[in-house]
This record gives sequence, C-alpha cells and structure tokens, in this order.
Amino acid sequence: MLGIGMRIVCLTHVSFEGPARIESWAKLRGHKLRTVRADLESLPAPSSADMLIVMGGPMSVNDELDWLRDEALLVETYLRTKRPILGVCLGAQMLAKVLGARVYPSGVKEIGWWNVECRELEPALSPPLPRGFIPLHWHGETFDLPQGAERLARSEAVENQAFLANRNAVGLQFHIEATPRSVEELVAGAGKDIDSGRWQQSAETILAERFARADALESTCFGVLDWLIALPTE
Repeated sequence: MLGIGMRIVCLTHVSFEGPARIESWAKLRGHKLRTVRADLESLPAPSSADMLIVMGGPMSVNDELDWLRDEALLVETYLRTKRPILGVCLGAQMLAKVLGARVYPSGVKEIGWWNVECRELEPALSPPLPRGFIPLHWHGETFDLPQGAERLARSEAVENQAFLANRNAVGLQFHIEATPRSVEELVAGAGKDIDSGRWQQSAETILAERFARADALESTCFGVLDWLIALPTE
C-alpha cells in the first residue's frame, strides 16, 4: 500500500474521544482524514477509504445498538479485504468481538497513566511498540485474545492490552494518541468514572502528568500509524 495521500476514516462515538494526535499525524504525512460520529451519522462505504480507525467510547460493544452492529459489519469488511485497521479502547474491543473473541468486564477499572509491557516480535511483522512505556488507560472491560492473533502488550492489571490480527489489524486497549488537550477533554467528559480502585489515578494526577506523558507518546503513535499505512494489500 502506498504511504502518501491515503484516505482514512476515523469513527468516533462521543464528543470527548476524538482522533487527537492521529489528526496531527495525518496532516503531517499528507493523508486525508475523515472523522465520522458512528452513533449519529451514516457510516461511509467501505470503498471510500484505504484505512479504518475506530476510537473509544463509554458504551460496550455488547450493547444492543443498531449502529454498533453496522460498525461491526464495516470492521468485518476491512478485515476481509486486508486493509489496515486500528482499534483504540472500544475500537480494540470491537475488533476482538468481530474476530470471535469474548468481550467482558475485567473486574477492575484501569484509568490513568500505567505502564504496559510489550513483546519482542519480528519488526517487519509487528507494529513498533517500545518494550515498556506509559500510555493513558480508561477502560473497565477487556477481551480474550482472538484466535490466531498475537498478543502485543500486557499490564499488571489487564493481561490483553494490545494485539495484532490478520497482519493488518491492531487493537490497543490504551491510548497512544493522547494529547494534553484530549486528556483534558476525556477527564471532563468521563471523570465521573473514577472512584477509589487500585488501578485508578485521580483526575488531578492524570491532568498534572498530561504534558510530559502525552508528548512522550508521539513517536510511538506515529510509528504504529506509519507501520499500518505501509502494509501491502492483497
């Protein structure tokens, strides 16, 4: 797949979880990024884009919603046609479900800046994730590893944090796209999720660390996106 001037569709589900740094990456690389609110707008035709990105949201992929079923069908089409897909948080859970894996409450909320440990895989065959780094987490559900998928990352709280499936689909339970502004928006929109759990940081801690933590994620975010967009298609 060519690496310049790609058509990318980014599906969002709430006003406070947008593409964030993905938008900066697309502009810098000369790609055309279209953002669509999947819960409010008609989904684009599969032929309208070369890559699909599915962002997060407070709903569950197990909710009985017509638009979620439509989104799952779109994800399935991209998987079948071997075009690159990135699923973030809810998007990773959607990928896992479409691939036949179970999505369910993890028993813990993981909210804040927490370390993940990544596996060493063949660089040409997997996205460039650091061995250990600290992304932003905001989730209470998890997924089983889809059959045939490679686990890419884990954390102390949640075993399945990232995976690669079909060589073209990457699911990330965490947020590498975070920017200081997107962190502020997420805290404002979903801060009520925070309680006193072991793997939850306070809103004040999350916001206090947003500049240093989010800026440190830029190279990882750009690296994963560059890897995906360069994948060959069949």
